[in-house]
Amino acid sequence: MKKLLLLALISTNFILSQSFVPNPPDLNLKSYILIDPNTNYVIAESNSDGQIEPASMTKVMTAYVVADQIKNNLISLDDEVLVSEKAWKMGGSKMFIEVGKKVTVLDLLKGIMIQSGNDASVAIAEYVGGSEDGFVDLMNSYATAIGMKSTNFKNSTGLPSEGHLTSASDLALLTSEFITNFPDIYLLFKEKEFEYGGISGNKYNRNKLLWRDETSDGVKTGHTSSAGYCLIGSAKRANMRLITVVAGSDSANNSFSDTQRLLEYGFRFYATQKYFEVDKEYTISEVWGGKSDTVSLGVAEDISITLPRTSFKDVKVNYNIKNNIQAPINKGQEIGILEIISNDEVITTSNLVALEDVEAKGFFGRLWSRFVLWLYGLFGIS
Repeated sequence: MKKLLLLALISTNFILSQSFVPNPPDLNLKSYILIDPNTNYVIAESNSDGQIEPASMTKVMTAYVVADQIKNNLISLDDEVLVSEKAWKMGGSKMFIEVGKKVTVLDLLKGIMIQSGNDASVAIAEYVGGSEDGFVDLMNSYATAIGMKSTNFKNSTGLPSEGHLTSASDLALLTSEFITNFPDIYLLFKEKEFEYGGISGNKYNRNKLLWRDETSDGVKTGHTSSAGYCLIGSAKRANMRLITVVAGSDSANNSFSDTQRLLEYGFRFYATQKYFEVDKEYTISEVWGGKSDTVSLGVAEDISITLPRTSFKDVKVNYNIKNNIQAPINKGQEIGILEIISNDEVITTSNLVALEDVEAKGFFGRLWSRFVLWLYGLFGIS
């Protein structure tokens, strides 16, 4: 009886010492993904590399190309674009621009990002690429440069076209790049309404998450009969941003609800913490033949990690420093590798670099250091 009681107590203590993270929500979707873009950590996914029709989520790439052209001073927000008959005739969702009229690049971007206007997408595609086909070539070039491996664009709007495909993981990557590279233009995605020329009154952003969650700041809805209802969503709470892509939902409301469930799951059960900062000393290394006997080591860029909240208490760091470091040493020189370990698994590695220059001693000082190192090697001394 005492043995059974002891076993019960041991079992209870073991269970109490464990903290479990539930499985992600069970969603009826073609594919989805939930990531922290700052650490590229995938929190949840299902068929995220499988190809899907992006519908109007395509317009994130359309806006991305325009944003990069602006950043490189090839066009400006104040440029005026002449609306072609092709752009004016575009079906589906519209900004209601008029043929023969001129519209600024900024207004067209708002028409694309807020109103999801197919007419605005074609107008700006023709302006930037010379033609929509020329612009599509740019879209695919950017996709390749970013690393979107499952993507092929056929138009600037997302209207159904054979071979016009991407993946949830590619769209999450694109959104991450947009936020990083063009934060000012990205802010247009969170604007709730846009009025253009008084032609049709106010047009409201179709992303209902902007009203449901004040931390939501984008990104783009999409729908066709073959693609189903789709949504790229993003929200930021404290120091953590999450991006989610859901594809193939059976209703607009379900696409919003599924996105909310994924975001809440990620924010509740996961966290992102900064573990290393640039220009801060974390360890030192012995230096041979230098005017200083040691050199301070740190990292070349800030390092954050994303983990289940319950896993941070078990995080460990290993510093693997090269043997027999000899002067001269230049600031930024790689001296070793650090490993961040959680639950006995290496989750991140990064270079350890010198935080300062170390000058070499004179000729005889260096000669003596090499002699001592030779003796150490001769007798197998580490």
